[in-house]
Formats: sequence, structure tokens, C-alpha cells
Amino acid sequence: MADRYFVEHTIDSDRVVLGPPEGHHLARVMRAKPGDAVTLFDGSGAEFDASVARVARDEVELTIHTRREIDRELPLRLTLAVALPKGDRQKWLVEKCVELGVSSIVPLWTERGVAQPADSALARLRRAAIEATKQCGRNRLLEIAEPRPWSEFAARDVPESLRLIAQPEATASVAAVWRDRLERTGAAPREVCVAVGPEGGFSDAEFAAAVEHGWQGVALGTRILRVETACLTLAATLGALADDAR
Repeated sequence: MADRYFVEHTIDSDRVVLGPPEGHHLARVMRAKPGDAVTLFDGSGAEFDASVARVARDEVELTIHTRREIDRELPLRLTLAVALPKGDRQKWLVEKCVELGVSSIVPLWTERGVAQPADSALARLRRAAIEATKQCGRNRLLEIAEPRPWSEFAARDVPESLRLIAQPEATASVAAVWRDRLERTGAAPREVCVAVGPEGGFSDAEFAAAVEHGWQGVALGTRILRVETACLTLAATLGALADDAR
């Protein structure tokens, strides 16, 4: 696979200009020369074979040769609503969620939450999502939404979706809930939302409110997991179940 670069606008012509930071990286770090082959993607689900036409200081003009529809996504839309951990653990979580096929992350404000990401932090996480997407070969970007209060997010109405909330006191496993859904409806869910609380977990009131709005509690084993471990366990499990149900 040729080096991959993200284009922030829809590619709809045979010429594209990459500006900073992608153009700077291609021109100054990779020292691109006219004729070099690269792969572009614009988040639409397609990728494009292109070649370098012109190199300037911080931008590169490229010629588009071929558009290819290549789907490397999960067969469901997977949203992760999470009270983000502190510091660099946020970036690591985003990178791994991209690799596992998560569609979107919604940072949550919760009663016991410790990290409330500012706009600058969200911008860094969105950049991390782009870099991880380039590396793992996805052609759609992980969306990182604006933070929302858990009470508001839990109450939203999402018909036909499967909504799971990680809770140590729960007794059902993710696989058991998935099988039950298959038996009742005869089809695998096309949209799943999973919620993971902060290090101290969701409060009893937060969990009870979620159940009232149709969320199902799931257990992740007998050991205590960090926030990012719980998130990736859920994403990997649901991804495997969805792939098996194709």
C-alpha cells in the first residue's frame, strides 16, 4: 500500500492540493518528488490512486488517477460513549478505537468523571484519529463528537439500536445480549452504542436512569478494568460478533 494522506474536502476532480499539515509532511518529511505515487482518502469510504504533480514549501499538488471503493468498515455502526481517562491515555484510546472499527466516540460528562476535554484537546484527538486511519487502512474517519452530559445522552431515542452500558454488577455478557437480540429479531443489530463510565464507574442513579431508557447492563468479567481496557474489550467483542454475523 502506498503512503496514505487525508484530504479534508471531497475529492471530485482530477487535481488535489494538499495543504498543511498533510502537504507539509509529504513535501518536507517524505521529500516527495513529481511522479511519486501516493494513496489519498477523503473520509467518503473511497481511496484514490494519485501521483505528485508539483511540490511547494508546505503544499503538494497531486493528479488523481483512479477512485476505488474499498470497504474496511464493520458491518454495524458502533458508537462509544465514554467518560474519557486522563492525559495521553485519551490519545491511545482513540488510536485503538480507530483500528477496531469504532464509528464514533462521544465524550461524556458524568458524576465521577475526572477529564473534561477542552477544544484544544478535542482537536488533538481528532488529529490522532486521522493519523490512525492513515495507518490502519480505513477510508472513513472516526468521529469525535462534542462532549455531552450522560443524563442527556442516555435519554436520547435511537430506534432499533442496541444500547449497552458496562457495569460491574451486571450479570449478562455482551455475547449473551447479542444472541438474545438475534433470537428475538432474527437479525444482527446495525447500530450499537456502548457506554463506559469513569474510573469510579457510573453512579447508581446514572445506571438506573440508563436502564429506564432501554440500556442493558453488561459485565466484562470479574477483574477491575481501566476505562480504556473496558472500551477496547467492548469494541473488539462487538466487532467479532458482527463479523461472524455477516
